[in-house]
Amino acid sequence: MKYRVVSFLVYWLLRLIIPTLRLRVVGEERVREIQEDGKGVILLTWHGRTIIPICRFRKRGYWAMISTSRDGEYQNRIFQRFGWQTVRGSTSARGAVQAALTITKQLKRGATLAHTPDGPRGPIHVVQPGAVFLAQKSGSPIIPVGISTYPRKLAPAWDQYMVPMPFARAVWIYGEPIYIPSDAKSHEEQQLWCERVGAEIMAVEAQAEREAGVPEAGLKRQGWSLWRRA
Repeated sequence: MKYRVVSFLVYWLLRLIIPTLRLRVVGEERVREIQEDGKGVILLTWHGRTIIPICRFRKRGYWAMISTSRDGEYQNRIFQRFGWQTVRGSTSARGAVQAALTITKQLKRGATLAHTPDGPRGPIHVVQPGAVFLAQKSGSPIIPVGISTYPRKLAPAWDQYMVPMPFARAVWIYGEPIYIPSDAKSHEEQQLWCERVGAEIMAVEAQAEREAGVPEAGLKRQGWSLWRRA
């Protein structure tokens, strides 16, 4: 009952807030081209930026991997209320093997997976190897996604979960497709691809932050200025 009530309340709260956002989307034609060819695609954004995708991809039949934790049960019910297809498990914890097999099969059939490569427990903004593994095994490209809103609230949690304020500016940017070669099998090669994917997500999110009008002080608190100087 608790899961049902909470998921119901969150669902309707999001249905009220998200349509008020002034959203601008850049580069979505890259995703459409892949989908129209009947190929699977993996959309990657950070764990703290999932509110807008949950709502915007409502009833498209996209897939999401939800952890088997207690918090995951809330997420699973919310995603399903929005018309998502879900598989319980993750690529790095309990249920990993079955979840990976299910998603790989769906990607080969042309499904779209929206995934958070630093979830479900972090560390923040670090791509775990599961996302690279899924792209490699399925042959599907990874498309990095950067999302920002302003004004917004950032939750005091490990993922700095972003909650947009009503009528906020919102920017959603798709990066270029990244194809993981099938022969990149060593730990070192896998790690290099994780780092590259992570850098691409950081780049498009930093662009989204600037275009959404996030003040420089806000960027510094999130480490963006340090990253940009690096």
